[in-house]
Amino acid sequence: MEQIQAEMAALNSQIQILLEERAALTINNVISGENDSPQAMVEAYRRQARENAQLSVELQGIDAAIAALEGQIKQKQGKLVRSQVASKELIQQQELEEAKEVAQVHAQRINQLASELATEVRLLKRCANELSPMYWRIYYKPFITGFKTISVPYVRSDGEVWTIVNRIV
Repeated sequence: MEQIQAEMAALNSQIQILLEERAALTINNVISGENDSPQAMVEAYRRQARENAQLSVELQGIDAAIAALEGQIKQKQGKLVRSQVASKELIQQQELEEAKEVAQVHAQRINQLASELATEVRLLKRCANELSPMYWRIYYKPFITGFKTISVPYVRSDGEVWTIVNRIV
């Protein structure tokens, strides 16, 4: 990017030099007064061009060189814009990858906690199954209810889309 900007600066510098040269050639050779009419000024320029064909051709060459250099500047500007867009996309992609890595850590932690929680729920269910008959005899009601609907979150991915689902324990 810096190289393109340096090339553009060099092209602008060359254009400035050509514009100054063109201005010097035209100022020295065209005679017109401040009070001349527009037609008189046009005639003066035409007369000067007829009288000095080489100067006219040189001015045309300078104009053509300026146009070519301006074309190169536009190409380089387009290239610069494209590279800036590509750079911005690359930065966004890197930021996205970093955020995905952070999310992956959290998802793994959720899955780990879900696994631990599922184990604890199963252990509690086993205890409840052992205690329930005695609890019924003493208190005439169940010890724990609702084991059929106990679920824990689980994060899964198909590679692109992540989904949080509830797994019934």
